[in-house]
Amino acid sequence: MNHAHGSMTARNSSAPIKQKGNIKQLLKALKPYLPQIICSFICIIISTVLSVIAPQWVSKLTDEINDNALKQAIDLKKITDFAIVLIVFYTTNALANFISNFIMTTVTQKFTKNIRKDISRKINRVPLKYFDNHLYGDTLSVITNDVDTIGQSLDQAVSMFFSSLCMLTGVLVAMFVTAWQMALTVLMALPLMMVMLFILTKIAMPQFERNQQYLGELNGKVEENYSGATVIRAFGAGERKTEEFEKTNRIMRKAIFKANSLAGFMQPAMSFVSYFAYAAVCVVGGLLMNDGVIQLGTISAFLIYINLFQNPLSQIAQAMNSLQMASAAAGRVYEFLGQEELSDETGKERKLLVEGNTVRGDVEFKNVRFGYNPDKIIISDFSAKISSGMKVAIVGPTGAGKTTLVNLLMRFYELNGGDILVDGVSIKDMPREEVHDIFGMVLQDTWMFEGTIRENILFSKDGVSDEQLDAICKEAGIYHYIHTLPGGLDYYVESEANISGGQKQLLTIARAMAENSPLLILDEATSNVDTRTEEVIQRAMDKLTEGRTSFVIAHRLSTIKNADLILVMRDGNIVEQGNHEELMAVNGFYAGLYNSQFAGE
Repeated sequence: MNHAHGSMTARNSSAPIKQKGNIKQLLKALKPYLPQIICSFICIIISTVLSVIAPQWVSKLTDEINDNALKQAIDLKKITDFAIVLIVFYTTNALANFISNFIMTTVTQKFTKNIRKDISRKINRVPLKYFDNHLYGDTLSVITNDVDTIGQSLDQAVSMFFSSLCMLTGVLVAMFVTAWQMALTVLMALPLMMVMLFILTKIAMPQFERNQQYLGELNGKVEENYSGATVIRAFGAGERKTEEFEKTNRIMRKAIFKANSLAGFMQPAMSFVSYFAYAAVCVVGGLLMNDGVIQLGTISAFLIYINLFQNPLSQIAQAMNSLQMASAAAGRVYEFLGQEELSDETGKERKLLVEGNTVRGDVEFKNVRFGYNPDKIIISDFSAKISSGMKVAIVGPTGAGKTTLVNLLMRFYELNGGDILVDGVSIKDMPREEVHDIFGMVLQDTWMFEGTIRENILFSKDGVSDEQLDAICKEAGIYHYIHTLPGGLDYYVESEANISGGQKQLLTIARAMAENSPLLILDEATSNVDTRTEEVIQRAMDKLTEGRTSFVIAHRLSTIKNADLILVMRDGNIVEQGNHEELMAVNGFYAGLYNSQFAGE
C-alpha cells in the first residue's frame, strides 16, 4: 500500500493538468455525436426560455387577482387564459426536458458502448508484458466501473452544465428587465455562492480521482482473493487477506466520505444563502411597492426567479462534480487505451500457410537473446536446430527459461536479439496470426470456457464434422467420458469445477488435435493426476505428436525418454543436448536432474 500512496502523491501533483487533458479527450471523442448533442441543447434552450418567461405570466396572473379581488370583480375568463398559457408553457418545458434527456442518454450509452468496444480490441492488441505488470482486477475495473462512471457522469454533467448556464443567463436578464433594484439585491448573495463553489472544486474534486484509483486496487484484491480462495483457506491466510482488503476499503471509504461530504454540503449551503435572498427580496420589494415602483406580481415573479437562480449554481457544482468523476475515470481508461500496442503487421503476408505449400516443421534458434526486462537478460545466447517431425523435450530447473522459450516460439514476446526460423523463414517476417496458426498448444493451465463441450474442443476451428469430432475424441481418450455426460458433446460447461483436472487436460489435447497444426507445444501437465490418468494423457499426447514437430516442457523426466532431442536448460542457456541415453552416458547436469528425481526408486 505504501507504494500505492507514493505513486498517488506523484499523480496528484499533476492532477489538474491531467484532468484538463482528460476532459479535452472526452470532448474530442464526443465529436461524432455533435448533431445529437446540438439537438439536445436546442431543447434545453427552449426549456430555459419557457422557464424564464413563465414567471412573467405568474406576475400578470397575481396582479390580475390582486387588483380585482378588492373590487370583487375578478375576470375568470382572463385568469383561465393566463392559467392555460402557463399550463402550455410548463407542459412544453417538461416535454423539451424529456427529449433533451432522452437524446443525451442515447448519446452517452452509445459512447460508452464504443469505449468498451475500443477496450475489448485493445486487450487483444497489447503485448502480454502489460499483464505482467498490472492486476487483472484493476484492468477489469477500467472496463466496468470506469466506463460506467464516464457514461453516468457525462449523462448528467453535459446537459446539466449547459442547461444551468442558459438558465443562469436567462434569469439574470429577466430579473434586470423586471426590476433592476431587486436584481442587484439577489446578486449580493452571488459572491458567497461562488466561494462555496470554489471550495468544492478545490477540495472535494481531487478526492474523486483517488476514488477511481482505490476502486481499481479494491477490485484487484477481490479478484485475487476469489481466484486464490482455495489456497487462502488451505494456508489459513483468510484473516490476513481480509485485513489487507479492509485496509484498502477503509482508505477508499475515507476518500469517498471526504468527497461526498463536501459535495453534499453544497446543496444545503446554497439553500441557506437563498433564504437570505428571499428575505432581502421581500424587504426591498415591500419598500418598492410602498413607493409605487412595482406591484405584488413582480415580487411573486422574483421569488420564482430566486429559486431558478439558485438551482443553476447548485447544478453547476453538481455538473463539475460529475465532470471531475468522468475525468478521473477517463484518465484510467485513456491510460489503458494509450498503452503500447503490438506492432502493426497488416502489410505482412503469410509465408508458410499459403495455398499449395506444406509446412515441414524445421525449427532453428539462432543466437536468441531475450529478457522480460531489457536490463535483465535471462536467455543470453541460445542456438539449436530441430528437424521436421522431431519430439523435442525442454528440461531444466525452475527459472531455467523453459516457458520463456515457448513464449518466444509463439511470438508472445519479441526477441532482444537473434532469430527463430521455421522452415528457413524468420517468425519476425510472418504475421503473428500465421505463427499462432502453425503451432498447436496444450498448456498446463487447462482453461475451459463457458459453453458446450463441442464449443470448447472446436474453440477456433470451423468445418469439423461430428464424425471427425468423434474420431478426435477417441484418439484423445476422452470419447467415453464425454458420452457419459448429459447431452454428450452438447453438455453445457457452466463451471470448470465440475470437470476433473485429468479430463480437462484430455479435452485440451482434443482441442489441439482439432486444430491440426503442423507444430506442437506441450506444457506437460501430468504431475497432478493419478497414474492411470497419466497413462491415458501420455498416450493421447503421443498420438497428438505423431508426424509433427513437437516441443514438450517436461516436468516428469520419465515421460521424455523417447524424445528425439532433449534440450537441457540452465540459467537461460542450453547446457546439454542429445537423447536420453546420450545424456545419461555423459553423466552431466541432465543425469544429475534425472537421478535426483528418481533417487528414492
